[in-house]
Amino acid sequence: MRVIIIGGIAAGMSAAAKLRRADKEAEIIVFEKKDYISFGACGLPYFVGNYFEEKERMLVRTKEQMESLGIKVNLEHEVIAVDADNHMVKVKNLSDDSVKEEHYDKLLIATGARAILPSMENSDLANIHVLRSLEDGVQVKELFMSKEVKSVGIIGAGFIGLEVVEAAKKLGKEVHVFQLSDRILREVFDQEVTELLEEELRSEGVHLHLNTQVLGFEGDDKVKRIVTKDEVIETDVVIIATGVRPNTEFLDSTSIKKLGNGAIIIDQEGKTSLEDIYAAGDCATVPHLLKEEPAYLPLATTANKLGRIVGTNLAGGHEVFEGTLGSSCLKVLGLEAGRTGLSEEEAKRQGYKVKASFITDKNHTDYYPGQEKVSVKLIYEADTLRLLGGQVVGKCDAVQRCNVLAACIYAKMTTKQLGMLDLCYAPPFSRTWDVLNVSGNASK
Repeated sequence: MRVIIIGGIAAGMSAAAKLRRADKEAEIIVFEKKDYISFGACGLPYFVGNYFEEKERMLVRTKEQMESLGIKVNLEHEVIAVDADNHMVKVKNLSDDSVKEEHYDKLLIATGARAILPSMENSDLANIHVLRSLEDGVQVKELFMSKEVKSVGIIGAGFIGLEVVEAAKKLGKEVHVFQLSDRILREVFDQEVTELLEEELRSEGVHLHLNTQVLGFEGDDKVKRIVTKDEVIETDVVIIATGVRPNTEFLDSTSIKKLGNGAIIIDQEGKTSLEDIYAAGDCATVPHLLKEEPAYLPLATTANKLGRIVGTNLAGGHEVFEGTLGSSCLKVLGLEAGRTGLSEEEAKRQGYKVKASFITDKNHTDYYPGQEKVSVKLIYEADTLRLLGGQVVGKCDAVQRCNVLAACIYAKMTTKQLGMLDLCYAPPFSRTWDVLNVSGNASK
């Protein structure tokens, strides 16, 4: 059996490794556009902020390691077309521009996603960057480490944008954040949580420009100013973090089913609408435990899990991915925040009869040093009290409590059960009634 994998980062390499373990005889061929594989892009903001120095720490596997397993890895090779009827792909060698065709018995598309670049005047000026690839990280880090760079403008207040805020503040930069909507992280967290995160940003001197559209940039050769409808802000570097778009245009000549944004629709086995073709990672949708329609959630954990499952199924298995909860988290300066399941708005859009609660308590007893506030929002069904979503924010111990909520939602627990859940207690870790117990008991 000849298996071709398009893309050698998270999902692609996870699938390749699992397929090799499941089938010792399969011919496995990987085509990757970059000159490296198994890149952990989640580390980029921390590399840029000089939390660590060696860029190689973001590379999990090398070509040589994969080829020692009998997996042929072709770097700097781009698949430019797929002929699904004849089980063929057209591949361009980026080093010499030569093109060849390759046959497959089964195909995995794991081409990831790229940064969205909105139309803004003079966006080709120097020192305007996205933060998506290893090359991006090296260039941005060099700028951030320069003493000449005093001010950083960040366009987009999503996960990447806010993680770059922390990197820039750590290095002593003045930071301006521009967001088109009226609050940060609008698509991820409910307003009770984002208000706390915005307060934290402002308290640390971050300039938030909400409800603000960036029209363009000014400068001679390098960017010097960010131009909005209402003001002009001086800056030395701009980071554009306005979301991502799946890399799937090379499939436009096929009949493969996609969402409006280009994400490939898959089932629970990772299969696409085309025979013998699978997809996983940031180029594809993912089944959701609480939504009927496929979800687009470009998260590293989901990419690796789907890759592993597809690797099994490429070898002839029928393993299923039960569904994501969209669990995700981030650190915003001194605060950490996590979310899982549905937000209140999402739950309403899905047709659930919803109730929600928001409480603030403490992370542990007052007589042990380091007590801090922790806030919890629960979203649940009004009639059954079944948990649908949870969000936790605080200076410490918030994200791991959100992980508990993910397990509770997966198990279809109710707020009443959460209120009596037997959680660990000792003075350094919680109060006798943990904040999650309190939130469950307050949700009736």
